[in-house]
Amino acid sequence: MVSATELKAGTTFLLDGRPYQVVKFSHSKIARGGATVRLSLRNLITGSLEEKTFNGTHKFDEISTTKRSMQYLFSDGEVASFIDPQTFEQVEAPSKLLEESLLYLKEGGQVSVLMWQDPEASSEPAVLSVEIPPNVVLSIKETAPGVKGNSATNVFKPAKLENGLEVKVPLFMKVGDRVRVDTRSGEYIERVSS
Repeated sequence: MVSATELKAGTTFLLDGRPYQVVKFSHSKIARGGATVRLSLRNLITGSLEEKTFNGTHKFDEISTTKRSMQYLFSDGEVASFIDPQTFEQVEAPSKLLEESLLYLKEGGQVSVLMWQDPEASSEPAVLSVEIPPNVVLSIKETAPGVKGNSATNVFKPAKLENGLEVKVPLFMKVGDRVRVDTRSGEYIERVSS
């Protein structure tokens, strides 16, 4: 058990039978009153953010989560499959949990998978979230032809990448070139030499 005043960013606990993680917290104490704690929480099942306020004496069941480095295998539209390269154990996560991150995952790509074993469930650990790298390297599939001599300008043109994502790339880029893309913003970072 952990009290509301002991919570800090990153702590995971159960609230109404669901796992939550503290994103932000603020602790306040009024002169003669008790302490109150305002929390910004992430529901680890749905991914939604919630704001809650608790009395400082409120107690929560702390939970233990594990983060494992895994490789992405494939997605069939309903679920995405991952494998632990050390133990060859496979886990599945609902595709809705990955949302737009699925666009950046390539077969064999490394990800961090956050899992939680519900003590009341006898099944496998549940996948709570999947962290993808901050940037990935992708090939250009479609774009207007590259223009020689335009490498020093910061003028951009649209390009379609192998994952279907459209980004703005410099004028000199051509089909087959590899680019590094920021997975948080979906923007071009730099050209990657082959």
